Amino acid sequence: MRTLLPVVLALCTALANAFATVLQRMAALSVPSSQGLRLGLLRDLARRPVWLAGMAAVLVSAVCQAAALATGPLTIVQPLFVLELPFALVIASLLSRSGLPRPAWAAVGAVVVGLGVGLAAADPTGNRTHVPISRWAVTLPVCAALVAVLITVGLRRPHGRTRAACLGLATAISYALTAALMKQAMHILDLEGLGAFLTAWQTYAFAVAGAGALFLLGHALQSGPLVASQPAITLGDALLSLTFGVVLYEESVRTGWWLVPELAGLALIATGAVALARLPLTASLMAPDQEAAGRR
Repeated sequence: MRTLLPVVLALCTALANAFATVLQRMAALSVPSSQGLRLGLLRDLARRPVWLAGMAAVLVSAVCQAAALATGPLTIVQPLFVLELPFALVIASLLSRSGLPRPAWAAVGAVVVGLGVGLAAADPTGNRTHVPISRWAVTLPVCAALVAVLITVGLRRPHGRTRAACLGLATAISYALTAALMKQAMHILDLEGLGAFLTAWQTYAFAVAGAGALFLLGHALQSGPLVASQPAITLGDALLSLTFGVVLYEESVRTGWWLVPELAGLALIATGAVALARLPLTASLMAPDQEAAGRR
């Protein structure tokens, strides 16, 4: 029962993010192609109720994620966010009244079943509220170095799978680190109040990491096929969050023979994520509108 609330909040986060993706994409497609300047584009989008609804969904998502991380283990909350893409596809198909083809439903089922099997087998436990500074002193430089290496390698490659995968993995590291930092910041808010939260370095660190993740996400989506970037983001975020939960917050997962169903669940998630990333509907939701961009 102790995990029910963070699970519900994490699912609400994934659902709100999915709504935000669909609504903001709809708003972007409604902007006339002649509106080429960024400031003009933002001004035009701000007049679209659907875009404002998407921004409201982003805010709801942020609140739900913060609450989920404050009440539950990182190893449970973050992996549930892999459901964001399946949610977005289902929402988009309902709004467009086009329906999802059978292969899409099979891929969604693979992700859902894989997630359920993996989490049930891992049975994450623990909810530490404080991470010693000595652990952050190692984690932050290592993550920064890995992101720098991935960006460097990616940018040296032409647009394509390798570049997209490198930037996607850099995005995943940034997202996972944002969640780990946000978790401690939320515990500071809960235990010590707003003043301590506003003066804690973790608060500003997760804001910077989150902004960096969004910046890298945009470049990852523009750098190559979605089938290369999206699985790297989806699986990378889940696996790194599990790692941060165990290493930083001393959360535990089952090992031994339990690794067999855990790996089977991970394989199902990977299979489903790759299949979803190949769908034309996914590309239209997540990737930039190249044709419109070329006219501007």
